[in-house]
Amino acid sequence: MQARGKRRLTRVIETVIAVSSDPASTPLPAVLILACGNPSRGDDALGPVLLDRLQVWLDDTGRAAGFELLVDFQLQIENALDVLGRHLVLFIDAGQDTPGPFVFRRAQAGAAASDLASYSTHALSPEAVLMVLPHVVHEAAPPAFVLCVRGERFELGEGLSAAASSHGERAFELLQALCGLAEVDAWMGQLT
Repeated sequence: MQARGKRRLTRVIETVIAVSSDPASTPLPAVLILACGNPSRGDDALGPVLLDRLQVWLDDTGRAAGFELLVDFQLQIENALDVLGRHLVLFIDAGQDTPGPFVFRRAQAGAAASDLASYSTHALSPEAVLMVLPHVVHEAAPPAFVLCVRGERFELGEGLSAAASSHGERAFELLQALCGLAEVDAWMGQLT
């Protein structure tokens, strides 16, 4: 079963590569920003809320063409396809035990032994998504970063807590700076 799934994923990725390398196809935006979170679970909505605000800001400042913004409840192995062909990738999520207001760090494929196991479990890390590319398409993952914003409450049916809203404001300031200068060295200078 695993071999068949890997072959299917390989075929899908090969198709995406063929389409993206076609000169007639539309080029991908250089930067992918992928936010995870469930808007119905309190502070877990931080990622989607930040992404919505960022889209408005990018549109208003004329920067939107260089960015693709995606949102989902959680990372999936298929997100490796979204990462392919990018110059920079940013993963945004809320974290319960994250130091406030946020942590901004570099993500590297296979950075921890636990990442290897996580690509087949419910909770997939950004590192596990990045790890797929060299194994399936023999292509290195692009430089990637994680913005994890501290949340306090994650109960179903709750809205954003006051603390999470405050942390989100600080994180949005960082997002504006990152999108204002979308280069690896500039982002490295912002690590916390």
